[in-house]
Amino acid sequence: MDVFAFCADEVRAHDADRFWADLFAPEEKRRYLFALHAFNLEISRVRELVSEPMPGEIRLQWWRDVVAGQGSGEIAGHPVAAALLETIGLNHLPRAAFDNLIAARIFDLYNDPMPSLGDLEGYAGETSSALIQCGAVILAGGRDPGTADAAGHAGVAQALAALMRALPFHARRQQLYLPADLMAKHGVLADDIFSGRTTPELLRLLTELRQIARRHLDIARRLLAEADPALLPAFLPVALVEPLLKQMDRRDYDPFRTVLDRPQWRTQWTLWRAARRGKI
Repeated sequence: MDVFAFCADEVRAHDADRFWADLFAPEEKRRYLFALHAFNLEISRVRELVSEPMPGEIRLQWWRDVVAGQGSGEIAGHPVAAALLETIGLNHLPRAAFDNLIAARIFDLYNDPMPSLGDLEGYAGETSSALIQCGAVILAGGRDPGTADAAGHAGVAQALAALMRALPFHARRQQLYLPADLMAKHGVLADDIFSGRTTPELLRLLTELRQIARRHLDIARRLLAEADPALLPAFLPVALVEPLLKQMDRRDYDPFRTVLDRPQWRTQWTLWRAARRGKI
């Protein structure tokens, strides 16, 4: 089996935004980006594959062992794990970043509240931001690309937009990523969210979250302007954040009922325009 071809197929089928963005990378780098993003799919889908948290923790621990280089026999039979290890080794990716990413995903397995905005930004940093930075390292040939801060802010903007978009899905399974401090500030009740009730309080909270996402996006754009243009493909999916936020800005926006899907051609056009302009 061509493990990298398997990863490309997985990303194309389940994470089209990143798949199309990866195609803007040099051909010799794409396979490693596909492996990185296929790994992200494996980690982010764990809750959907288990009926309770403990089996999920066991699955995540298996991936931590993979990153640490343990269990070679099992790894050989898992195409994404095999591709990931080769990608880490050949591109000198920091194993600690993967370990932290997996640890952060333990939160997904439970229905615990997100304590604060700072905790949410930290979660985004360990997951979305780390993924962007690892992609930049790949594009930099295994060297430090100098984009840690840009990736940090870009990943937070991307994660906040994605979590707001996924609010109905998370609410149906009694999972809450909205930070408790902002909920208290705006008077938002968890029961209203879990019941799919759109309240003025919730709309005000989401408006503030969009403002926060845009602040992170603006900082990322300024920092990325100083970076090597060859690193842009790692950041390209973030070009889809502003169009998504604009959809949520509409007066008739209902977080539980408004369909936020975009035609594939429009997504590809947005990515192409960002790549041509050299900015997200």
